[in-house]
Amino acid sequence: MKKFFEEFKAFITKGNVLDMAIGVIVGGAFGAITSSLVGNVITPLLAWLFKAPNTDALNITLRAADEAAGTEAVVLGLGTFVGAIINFLVIALVLFSVIKAFNKARELAEAKLKKQQEEEAAAPEEPAGPTTEELLADILAELKKK
Repeated sequence: MKKFFEEFKAFITKGNVLDMAIGVIVGGAFGAITSSLVGNVITPLLAWLFKAPNTDALNITLRAADEAAGTEAVVLGLGTFVGAIINFLVIALVLFSVIKAFNKARELAEAKLKKQQEEEAAAPEEPAGPTTEELLADILAELKKK
Protein backbone atom coordinates (compact mmCIF):
# COMPACT_ATOMS: atom_id res chain seq x y z
CA MET A 1 0.00 0.00 0.00
CA LYS A 2 2.89 2.35 0.81
CA LYS A 3 4.44 1.70 -2.61
CA PHE A 4 1.10 2.50 -4.24
CA PHE A 5 0.97 5.93 -2.56
CA GLU A 6 4.61 6.61 -3.46
CA GLU A 7 3.88 5.83 -7.10
CA PHE A 8 0.77 7.97 -6.99
CA LYS A 9 2.75 10.85 -5.46
CA ALA A 10 5.39 10.52 -8.20
CA PHE A 11 2.66 10.51 -10.85
CA ILE A 12 0.76 13.48 -9.47
CA THR A 13 3.86 15.64 -9.08
CA LYS A 14 5.04 15.12 -12.66
CA GLY A 15 5.01 18.27 -14.75
CA ASN A 16 2.46 16.97 -17.27
CA VAL A 17 -0.18 16.36 -14.61
CA LEU A 18 0.34 19.80 -13.11
CA ASP A 19 0.18 21.41 -16.55
CA MET A 20 -3.04 19.53 -17.26
CA ALA A 21 -4.54 20.65 -13.94
CA ILE A 22 -3.67 24.26 -14.70
CA GLY A 23 -5.20 23.86 -18.16
CA VAL A 24 -8.44 22.54 -16.67
CA ILE A 25 -8.64 25.46 -14.23
CA VAL A 26 -7.91 28.05 -16.92
CA GLY A 27 -10.36 26.29 -19.24
CA GLY A 28 -13.08 26.50 -16.60
CA ALA A 29 -12.41 30.21 -16.13
CA PHE A 30 -12.44 30.70 -19.89
CA GLY A 31 -15.74 28.83 -20.10
CA ALA A 32 -17.22 31.22 -17.55
CA ILE A 33 -16.00 34.21 -19.57
CA THR A 34 -17.47 32.92 -22.83
CA SER A 35 -20.74 31.98 -21.13
CA SER A 36 -20.95 35.52 -19.78
CA LEU A 37 -20.14 36.98 -23.19
CA VAL A 38 -22.84 34.90 -24.85
CA GLY A 39 -25.43 35.24 -22.07
CA ASN A 40 -24.91 38.91 -21.23
CA VAL A 41 -23.83 40.46 -24.54
CA ILE A 42 -24.58 38.40 -27.65
CA THR A 43 -27.88 36.84 -26.60
CA PRO A 44 -29.43 40.18 -25.53
CA LEU A 45 -28.34 41.63 -28.89
CA LEU A 46 -30.11 38.77 -30.67
CA ALA A 47 -33.22 39.38 -28.59
CA TRP A 48 -33.03 43.06 -29.48
CA LEU A 49 -32.67 42.23 -33.20
CA PHE A 50 -35.77 40.03 -33.04
CA LYS A 51 -37.55 42.66 -30.94
CA ALA A 52 -38.08 40.15 -28.15
CA PRO A 53 -37.77 40.93 -24.42
CA ASN A 54 -35.24 38.10 -24.09
CA THR A 55 -34.19 34.98 -25.96
CA ASP A 56 -36.76 32.92 -24.07
CA ALA A 57 -39.29 34.71 -26.27
CA LEU A 58 -37.64 32.94 -29.21
CA ASN A 59 -38.62 29.59 -27.70
CA ILE A 60 -41.69 27.88 -29.15
CA THR A 61 -44.28 26.41 -26.79
CA LEU A 62 -45.52 23.13 -28.23
CA ARG A 63 -47.91 22.37 -25.40
CA ALA A 64 -48.92 24.74 -22.64
CA ALA A 65 -48.74 23.66 -19.02
CA ASP A 66 -52.00 22.33 -17.60
CA GLU A 67 -52.03 22.61 -13.82
CA ALA A 68 -55.36 20.79 -13.57
CA ALA A 69 -53.99 17.78 -15.41
CA GLY A 70 -50.57 18.17 -13.74
CA THR A 71 -48.63 18.41 -16.99
CA GLU A 72 -45.73 20.73 -17.65
CA ALA A 73 -45.28 22.84 -20.74
CA VAL A 74 -43.39 21.37 -23.66
CA VAL A 75 -41.10 24.05 -25.06
CA LEU A 76 -38.82 23.98 -28.09
CA GLY A 77 -35.91 26.03 -26.72
CA LEU A 78 -34.61 27.70 -29.87
CA GLY A 79 -33.26 30.68 -27.95
CA THR A 80 -31.30 28.43 -25.60
CA PHE A 81 -30.05 26.36 -28.53
CA VAL A 82 -28.88 29.45 -30.44
CA GLY A 83 -27.05 30.60 -27.28
CA ALA A 84 -25.29 27.24 -27.01
CA ILE A 85 -24.26 27.37 -30.67
CA ILE A 86 -22.88 30.89 -30.26
CA ASN A 87 -21.02 29.82 -27.11
CA PHE A 88 -19.46 26.93 -29.04
CA LEU A 89 -18.49 29.17 -31.96
CA VAL A 90 -16.84 31.74 -29.65
CA ILE A 91 -14.82 29.02 -27.89
CA ALA A 92 -13.88 27.40 -31.21
CA LEU A 93 -12.79 30.78 -32.64
CA VAL A 94 -10.59 31.56 -29.65
CA LEU A 95 -9.05 28.07 -29.65
CA PHE A 96 -8.41 28.34 -33.38
CA SER A 97 -6.70 31.70 -32.83
CA VAL A 98 -4.55 30.34 -30.00
CA ILE A 99 -3.49 27.29 -32.02
CA LYS A 100 -2.80 29.44 -35.08
CA ALA A 101 -0.63 31.80 -33.01
CA PHE A 102 1.18 28.84 -31.41
CA ASN A 103 1.87 27.28 -34.82
CA LYS A 104 3.14 30.62 -36.16
CA ALA A 105 5.46 31.02 -33.16
CA ARG A 106 6.73 27.47 -33.66
CA GLU A 107 7.35 28.13 -37.37
CA LEU A 108 9.30 31.29 -36.53
CA ALA A 109 11.36 29.44 -33.93
CA GLU A 110 12.10 26.60 -36.36
CA ALA A 111 13.05 29.07 -39.10
CA LYS A 112 15.36 30.90 -36.71
CA LEU A 113 16.98 27.63 -35.65
CA LYS A 114 17.38 26.53 -39.27
CA LYS A 115 18.95 29.87 -40.20
CA GLN A 116 21.32 29.64 -37.25
CA GLN A 117 22.33 26.10 -38.24
CA GLU A 118 22.92 27.22 -41.84
CA GLU A 119 25.07 30.13 -40.66
CA GLU A 120 27.10 27.81 -38.47
CA ALA A 121 27.56 25.35 -41.34
CA ALA A 122 28.51 28.13 -43.80
CA ALA A 123 30.97 29.82 -41.44
CA PRO A 124 34.48 28.63 -42.20
CA GLU A 125 36.12 26.85 -39.37
CA GLU A 126 39.08 28.65 -37.95
CA PRO A 127 42.25 26.67 -38.13
CA ALA A 128 43.06 25.03 -34.87
CA GLY A 129 45.90 26.70 -33.03
CA PRO A 130 48.89 24.80 -31.79
CA THR A 131 48.39 22.62 -28.76
CA THR A 132 50.10 23.30 -25.47
CA GLU A 133 52.57 20.51 -26.14
CA GLU A 134 53.47 22.00 -29.52
CA LEU A 135 54.01 25.43 -28.00
CA LEU A 136 56.20 23.99 -25.25
CA ALA A 137 58.21 22.04 -27.85
CA ASP A 138 58.75 25.25 -29.89
CA ILE A 139 59.86 27.13 -26.76
CA LEU A 140 62.25 24.35 -25.87
CA ALA A 141 63.67 24.34 -29.41
CA GLU A 142 64.22 28.11 -29.26
CA LEU A 143 65.93 27.80 -25.86
CA LYS A 144 68.24 25.09 -27.21
CA LYS A 145 69.24 27.36 -30.12
CA LYS A 146 70.42 30.05 -27.71
